[in-house]
Amino acid sequence: MKILGISAFYHDSAAALVVDGKIIAAAQEERFTRTKHDPSFPINAIKYCLHAEAINISELDAIVFYDKPLLKFERLLETYYGFAPKGVASFVTAIPVWIKEKLFLKRIIHQELARLDGYEKGKVKLLFPEHHLSHAASAFYPSPFEEAAILTIDGVGEWATASISFGKGNTITNIRELHFPHSVGLLYSAFTYYLGFTVNSGEYKLMGLAPYGIPGSEEVNNFIQIIKTELIDIKDDGSVWLNQKYFNYSTGLRMVKEKKWEHIFGFKRRETESKIEQHHSNLALAIQQVTEEIIIKMAGEAKKVTGAKNICLAGGVALNCVANGKLLKEGLFDDIFIQPAAGDAGGAIGAALAAHFIYFQNERKITFPDGMNGSFLGPEFSASEIEHAAKSFKAKYIRFENFNDLTERVAQIIAEGNVVGWFQGRMEFGPRALGNRSILGDARNTEMQLKLNLKIKYRESFRPFAPSVLAEDCSSYFELGKPSPYMLLVANVQQKHLFSLPENYFDLPLMDRLYFKRSDIPAVTHIDCSARIQTVHKNTNERYWNLISKFKKLTGFGVIVNTSFNVRGEPIVCTPTDAYRCFMRTEMDYLVVGDYLFAKTEQPEWKNMDNWKEEFKLD
Repeated sequence: MKILGISAFYHDSAAALVVDGKIIAAAQEERFTRTKHDPSFPINAIKYCLHAEAINISELDAIVFYDKPLLKFERLLETYYGFAPKGVASFVTAIPVWIKEKLFLKRIIHQELARLDGYEKGKVKLLFPEHHLSHAASAFYPSPFEEAAILTIDGVGEWATASISFGKGNTITNIRELHFPHSVGLLYSAFTYYLGFTVNSGEYKLMGLAPYGIPGSEEVNNFIQIIKTELIDIKDDGSVWLNQKYFNYSTGLRMVKEKKWEHIFGFKRRETESKIEQHHSNLALAIQQVTEEIIIKMAGEAKKVTGAKNICLAGGVALNCVANGKLLKEGLFDDIFIQPAAGDAGGAIGAALAAHFIYFQNERKITFPDGMNGSFLGPEFSASEIEHAAKSFKAKYIRFENFNDLTERVAQIIAEGNVVGWFQGRMEFGPRALGNRSILGDARNTEMQLKLNLKIKYRESFRPFAPSVLAEDCSSYFELGKPSPYMLLVANVQQKHLFSLPENYFDLPLMDRLYFKRSDIPAVTHIDCSARIQTVHKNTNERYWNLISKFKKLTGFGVIVNTSFNVRGEPIVCTPTDAYRCFMRTEMDYLVVGDYLFAKTEQPEWKNMDNWKEEFKLD
């Protein structure tokens, strides 16, 4: 049975192909169009998925869209009616779009699919599961659990903003929902907006900024109190009520009512790209701590109503790896599985899996360690394709006949302080680069974080970098007792690797704290001595594991820096051509594509060094 899942028209459009219950291929449309968070119909991603299985669209048993557009339209109308006469401007803007495009979504989907050879309307079944069912399915069905609680938290689907379900075998039973406009995801996005970042793409920046807040300080505690008394009421079961007099997302064109927020927090909304002050960091820490409290309470309620020993997480809020780490540490569940593409892109996988197991009632077979194949579900490229791309740029390279020789050379290059673009095998699905489309550096290097942020990624200097660590060595470096293959758990660096902080540490200016050497792996030790960890496993990514093993043999450290292969505002690279362009536009020192090594000093002059700033909009 072959089923195509699609998510589209909001942000992070994607397609996924499931064959007999196994995820064969999945990719975001942004990787092909080079438009970050591309919401358009994922025609390129669909073509890739079909090509990966060498099938025609007419061979599909079903095509599944990840939510119910008519229910969304109902929510829109009821919301405007409930808030009338407020929101007229937003209503006038939104309704024509809905009527023209989204209300007739089925027709639009048929029109888009007709661009594919062999498509015949009516020959393939078109299904529409609910948004939160798609999220829940994306987490539970690939998980290694026979049964589990499922917690889905995001901005909003049709009506639901959070849901608790119970998965068992091939079934998912919805138990409880929180409805719009009361939303943890929208609350977090509101603070993302107020602190000067872009909604739906800058939430991870807010999470990265939070550790610069001073824990336990009077200002942080005061902000938490304001949030809980003015903005939100948190119930014991984790459900929330948001005071709509402070928010504008229901009927307005902005997230918050800025004058009211300025009055209660004591400062204006931070302008994008402006200097970050301590009060910005303190407010980020306050909302992060409130969010963690809510998630842990919701998880506790999921445990209470399902009795499950394990939990699966999905929805955009499940990408908050700090909260995930705190939830794991609570010990409410024996084990946890988080969908690596937890946001809307992952809804494509969930929609296809929901159809396979629920609609078609197929038997489920559990896969270990999970069914995501390491999230390596995207395109890969042959040696001839790599050479063709290199020749188009007149690039100079060395081809290694023995991969062990290549990894030994690259390990030496990294140990010498160089930055390496690392491009191997199938592209990752989801927002994290996991060793196939990554930029790598030496975690021991005190200058590496600054170099990567300012000279390679061209992004804010406060942003942390993740460690890739050999799975078997993880506990030697980090206080984490379970695998974290998808970079979705944050834990503290082990005490033996930490250096003592000065007594006046929190009195130092924000950026002085950033550059204080906190450990013997400073490039991956965040300001609060934590790290967002990726464990690298030989059975899922042998090439990457081999490289880190060679680095360990050379240096004694089985951990390196891993960040996504892109510049700010650019989607992660997909093709060898994308990789070479990014390599040449930045101050990266070396590039590895498959078995090919490119040294920057040997490449022909790149005449358009800065044109990426025109091509990609800053996020």
